[in-house]
Amino acid sequence: MTGSQQLLTEYAQNGSEAAFRELVTRYLDLVYSVAIRLVEGDAHRAEDVAQTVFVDLARMARTLSKNVMPGGWLHRHTCFVAANTMRGERRRRSRERQAVEMNTLQEHPDTNPALIGPILDEAINKLGEADRTAILLRFFEQRDFRSVGEALGSNEDAARMRVTRALEKLHSLLKRRGVTTSAAALDAALAVGAVQAAPVGLAATISTAAALAGTTITATTTATIKTIAMTTLQKTLITATIVAAVGAGTYEARQASNLRDQVQTLQRERDAVAKQLAALSAKPTPHLPAPPMHATAQTKAVPTAAAPPADLQFTNLYARFKDKLPKLTAEQIEAYLKANGRTASSLLAAYRSSGDPALLQEARQKYPNDPRVAFEAATDKDLSPEQQRQWLTAFEQAAPNNALANYLSALNYFNSGQIDQGVQELAAAAGKPFQDYGPDSVEDDEEAYLSAGYSAAEAGKIATFQLPVPQLLEIKQLGQDMVDLANAYSQAGDQASAQAVLQMAVNLGQRYDASSSGEPVINQFVSLAVENMALSAMDPNNPYGGTGQTVQDRLNQLAQQKATLTELGQRTESLLETMSDQDWIIYIDRFSRLGEEAAEQWLVNKYGQQ
Repeated sequence: MTGSQQLLTEYAQNGSEAAFRELVTRYLDLVYSVAIRLVEGDAHRAEDVAQTVFVDLARMARTLSKNVMPGGWLHRHTCFVAANTMRGERRRRSRERQAVEMNTLQEHPDTNPALIGPILDEAINKLGEADRTAILLRFFEQRDFRSVGEALGSNEDAARMRVTRALEKLHSLLKRRGVTTSAAALDAALAVGAVQAAPVGLAATISTAAALAGTTITATTTATIKTIAMTTLQKTLITATIVAAVGAGTYEARQASNLRDQVQTLQRERDAVAKQLAALSAKPTPHLPAPPMHATAQTKAVPTAAAPPADLQFTNLYARFKDKLPKLTAEQIEAYLKANGRTASSLLAAYRSSGDPALLQEARQKYPNDPRVAFEAATDKDLSPEQQRQWLTAFEQAAPNNALANYLSALNYFNSGQIDQGVQELAAAAGKPFQDYGPDSVEDDEEAYLSAGYSAAEAGKIATFQLPVPQLLEIKQLGQDMVDLANAYSQAGDQASAQAVLQMAVNLGQRYDASSSGEPVINQFVSLAVENMALSAMDPNNPYGGTGQTVQDRLNQLAQQKATLTELGQRTESLLETMSDQDWIIYIDRFSRLGEEAAEQWLVNKYGQQ
């Protein structure tokens, strides 16, 4: 365990504010540097992002694995928070400006950190865990190779080789985005420009804010955290930091009195939030043993993976391409594997790009503990029930912090009549992040088609539209099963358990409730469908959330979101056929970075009025 891991453990177990302040001191420059690149140089937004990231670290510290690398977690979470911060009109305008900057990069082959900043961290985030950790340790935490080797459990020479290979992969990712530079130039640019100093005083502000948040606020109130941390708390703590810096007596008595009043106001707000949280944490959980499930008339048989149900087909474009995408030949696949090695990710990409089941079988045999291999195997409809159960167990073991593994396992248990085990899996999914590996798979598939001689536009389009999404059908089926289970609890007279299951179903639906990097619009349609099923089983007059809304208000919002997405898809459909290769490159790039909804919106904004 590294020193930073020990500090995180000390804070998680003992609530040590000193340990947390040390973590902030060590990693603030890293977080701020990533944030300011992703918010396009806006220092105020970067400070807000940094504060949110450390508040989230304080809030989630007790749930993180002891083996987590703080630098790696903070980098990835900063990317996530910054991406959410920059959604909207301002980000759409800035991305159009990036297209011009990418053309400038092609004219100037030397790496310019100011120009590649907006895409650098996104590219780092697409590296494998080991490569990403090596880059972060070497350049962001600014360690020498000996220290990198110790952190990775190897030696100095092995660390040097790992960093070199990681740089080559990062160079390849950037090259596909139009950054024409050598790996050596990238090494030099990262060495001098990866981290910049955060504003003076920000560390003290964040340490106090995050420590306060970590003592009172749980995972169910992210929005409340941000409200407190970014408004009254920020102003109060900035003033408090100034007072501490200049010493007692510098400010007049009137100013000290005002500060005390602000602190008292903040304390009252925090106490009110704590009471709300206590009420939220008292929500019942489903009781076991669960009653037998009696399927309602709405229950559908598990659909096959061949085609999604009609209400999930978001555009005719999907139907048009799903049976006509070109597959790579055996010779092309062998050339790709020879150049990339027969790794887990390359074998899976070769399997998807060729359709050869022998490649998937090879991946299963060689890499049974790889989460992406286990996921691909667990969703294979050709497996026997025993084999599927085996791979679901392997998926859970390989990705213990991925809620998707628990959800798929829960559905499998429900289908086999093991209701109690299914309920336990649903409970285990609570609070975990959710990952279906879609964006990574698209990147790997795109590389396979590029290696076979396809253009960037062709490779991006094929890789994006060939990605199978069998988990979406299973998520929708699981949502219906959960509604059926809630009905069974109600019929048994256990209303508390029924409501708990329905709330779990709402949470399941919200896993895809907004467009994000690399995700197709169909994900959002599934999200809307599952949440709608769960809410429709509740009393429409019941409160929803803490904003004064009712369940019916939320149902109305879901209907409007579905209508908006449908209209956007319809407006996009006719435009897709007229796009140039350059348009396709920009469209796929936006798809991979911001999600399909953002890509469609860009296309409609550009051509929709013509």
